[in-house]
Amino acid sequence: MPQNRVQEVVFTALMVVAMVYGMICYNIALEVGGLSNFVFVAALRELAYMGPIAFVLDLVVVSPSASRRAAGLVGSEPRTPFAMVAAISALSVQLMCPLMSLVATLLIKRPAAPDVVATWFQTTVLNFPMALLWQFFVAGPVVRRVAGALFSLGASRAAAAAEAE
Repeated sequence: MPQNRVQEVVFTALMVVAMVYGMICYNIALEVGGLSNFVFVAALRELAYMGPIAFVLDLVVVSPSASRRAAGLVGSEPRTPFAMVAAISALSVQLMCPLMSLVATLLIKRPAAPDVVATWFQTTVLNFPMALLWQFFVAGPVVRRVAGALFSLGASRAAAAAEAE
């Protein structure tokens, strides 16, 4: 959906906030035994440092790889735009979930040295189904709609400015 580098950065920032905040809420709710107002506030504190990490990982590692792999799966000219969106979404979760689960394991859970790999694996397994569902049914559609509105508004303003000159 993004047409240039600026739009790609904006889209990535929006998606990171939606995905990371949602997943932090999910993990805190798992940890405390349920969802409450406390979860939403506590998640904001974690988002302050997990968000920038996810942003850099997504922009530098995950998005380029997911886009290349998606083009290999559905071809450079897929029959429907949804095929490419679905492929990129699934591949992004496939790559990002283990990476961010590792970050959360090291920065938040901080297991004893012998349990790092086991804790990382468990965190990834618990997060993956939720991340995939959250991406496909909540964060992805909402962010694509918001980004589409922002990008079309920007294009309308640019066309109006060019017309005025």
